[in-house]
Amino acid sequence: MISKDIENRIIKYFTQSADVEDLDVLNNWLLDDKNHKIFKSYVKTHFSINLAMNNSEFDKVKEKLLKEINKDKKQSSKIRMLSVFKYAAIAVLFLGLGFLMKNKLLVNETADVVVPREDSIVLELGNGEQQVITETGSAKIIGTSGEVIGNKKDDQLIYEPQENQMQEYNTLSVPNGKQFGIVLSDGTRVHLNAGSSITYPTVFKKDVIKRVVLRGEAFFDVIHENNRQFVVNVQDLDVKVYGTKFNVTNYNEDKQTEVVLVEGSVGLSSKESKKDLKEVFLEPGYMGVFNKTDKNIINRKVNTALYTSWMKGNLVFRNVSFENIIQKLERHYNVVIINNNVALANEKFNATIETKHETIEEVFSYFNKVYQIEYQIVENKIIIN
Repeated sequence: MISKDIENRIIKYFTQSADVEDLDVLNNWLLDDKNHKIFKSYVKTHFSINLAMNNSEFDKVKEKLLKEINKDKKQSSKIRMLSVFKYAAIAVLFLGLGFLMKNKLLVNETADVVVPREDSIVLELGNGEQQVITETGSAKIIGTSGEVIGNKKDDQLIYEPQENQMQEYNTLSVPNGKQFGIVLSDGTRVHLNAGSSITYPTVFKKDVIKRVVLRGEAFFDVIHENNRQFVVNVQDLDVKVYGTKFNVTNYNEDKQTEVVLVEGSVGLSSKESKKDLKEVFLEPGYMGVFNKTDKNIINRKVNTALYTSWMKGNLVFRNVSFENIIQKLERHYNVVIINNNVALANEKFNATIETKHETIEEVFSYFNKVYQIEYQIVENKIIIN
C-alpha cells in the first residue's frame, strides 16, 4: 500500500501534469528499493501491459503510448514547444519507463548505435609510475618502495594504516563512463564519479592536516578526528571537514564549485575570496556555491538526494540548461555529442535519467519522440540538428 499523496503524484506523472515538486517527491520515493515493484505495477496497469502480447499487439501499445506522451504537443513548433515546456519533465526515465523500454514497448527506430569508448582507470604512484586498475577481482597495491600499502577489491582501493610506512602521494583517475571508490588509510570513504581524479597521501602523518585534492566530482564520508582537520582542496576552494558526508562537484568546464552537505558540518574558504568574507559554514541539507569568476561563496537549501543520485546510476537535473545536460551525458556514457542547435543549448529542463538501465540511444530516442529534438548518429557521434 502507498499513501494517497504518492498515488496522486504517480497519476500526475502518467498524465504529463507533474511539476518539479512532484518529480522530486517521486524521485526520493523511488530511492527506496521496495517501492520499485509498486511503481512497476502502476506502469503495467496504466498502459495495460501484457508481456505475452504478439508483435502486432506490441505495436498498438507502442502507438497508444506515444500518442499519450505527445498529447497536446504536435500542434506546436519546435521552438515554441521548447519554450512552453522547458520546465516540464524531459526524459523522466523513472523505473517505469525503463521497465517499458526493457520490455520492448519503446523500440529504438535508429539502426545506428553508439559504441562508448572504453578507457581505463589509472593509479599513479608517487614516483610517477602508472598502473591500470580493473573493476573486478582483487590485487595488492604496491608502493614505490615495494611494500604493500593496500588492496584492491572489485571497484575500490583500500589503504591500510601501517606503522613506519613511508608517506607518498597517489593519484587515482577515473575516466568518463566509470565510477570507483577509495578507502583512505584513516577510514575515510571517497566515491569518485566519471571523469574525476583525486590526489591523496597513502598514510596521514600525525599532527598534520589531512589534505586531498579533487578534480571532478566525489562523495566523501569522512572519519572525524578531534583536533585534526581534513581538507578537500578543489582549485581555489578549500572544503574544511568536521566529520561529515558531503558531495563536491568541480569539473573544469563548470563555472562554479558546488558542495552539498548531507550530514555533519563543513566550512568553505578561499584565499581568492573577498577580504571581508570569512569561512562559510554549511548545515545539513544546504549547498555551498563558489563562483569561479567573482570568487564569491553563497549557500542555499537543497534536496540533497538530487545531487547524490549519481551514485545509484541516476542523473537528475532540475532547471538545468540543455548544454549542461549534454556535458553530463557525455561524461556518464563516455560518448561524443555535438549540438548544432544554438537556440536549444540555453533552454532549461528537468530530467531524471537512469544511466544503468537506459542506453544513450534510448535517451535520445525519447528526446526526439517527446520534444522533437532532431539528431543523427554519424561516425559513432551523436549530432543534434
